Amino acid sequence: MPAYLLFGSEVVLAERALRRIESSAEGCEKITLDGSDLAPGDFSQQSAPSLFGDPRLLIVREVDDLPEESHDEILRYLSDPAPDITLVLIHPGGIKGKAFIEKLKKAKVEVISCDAIKKDGEKIELVKGEALDRGRKISNDAARALVDAAGSEALEMISALHQLLSDTTGVIEVSDVNSLFAGRVETTSFAVADAILENSLPHALLTLRQALDSGVDPVVIVNALASSLRTLAKVGSVPRSARAAELAPVLGMAPWQVDKARRQLSGWNGVGITQAIAAIAHADSQVKGGGADPAFACEQALMAISAARSV
Repeated sequence: MPAYLLFGSEVVLAERALRRIESSAEGCEKITLDGSDLAPGDFSQQSAPSLFGDPRLLIVREVDDLPEESHDEILRYLSDPAPDITLVLIHPGGIKGKAFIEKLKKAKVEVISCDAIKKDGEKIELVKGEALDRGRKISNDAARALVDAAGSEALEMISALHQLLSDTTGVIEVSDVNSLFAGRVETTSFAVADAILENSLPHALLTLRQALDSGVDPVVIVNALASSLRTLAKVGSVPRSARAAELAPVLGMAPWQVDKARRQLSGWNGVGITQAIAAIAHADSQVKGGGADPAFACEQALMAISAARSV
């Protein structure tokens, strides 16, 4: 039977990989051991041949805290693994127990990487993949909105997604995310950016007022505007004929982000984008203490962006 090492600090990825292994080992007796609690002989006892040959799923968590004696027991087991046991070792990453990890790799344990997710594109793909795993779909824009709203931790994003899955039916859309995260800073601030890039100035000003009334800091709104304009600049600098799937990894984006930026580029040219970015740089200094009225600075920034689009 197979042996796996789930290695990395991203708990969501480790639990997702474990869930898939459990699904493939359905019907097996499940035994979970905590590395920090193992005493000499515990692993050997649990991995000993079964009298009736019943299949087992043996999970060892916190492998970084295993005592040395358990290292030897696991390696001896791997030299002659039981045919009725699926072994899963879970290590949070880092250098602790590095020598043991190298020995596990030499023992041909299948390593599943669970490294921390840092790029927005990877977070968005994680959310979409998790939804599919649960038999549902979430639109690209909704996945981005969820990532923006739920913060930088993957665990928070997945928890939010699970809440949406339980509260909604069908494809999860941006409106569902906005309903769940009403007043959440990131969602509302990017709504302002999308409004000025995709709709009219009056609509953008209304969205801005709603964001400010819900308590969103003007600094965060300006940051969202700057981020969206930088995305336009990056996508606008590459040939339109290039495929989004090919450009995405080069630009550090997901393919859907490239497609969305291309849609938003309608009516823009290089001079206009440069002027809009300059206006945002000025607004940034105003909302960070250089001006008397941060809300007014945000309004002026939206008007400047609107004017720049027509250059």
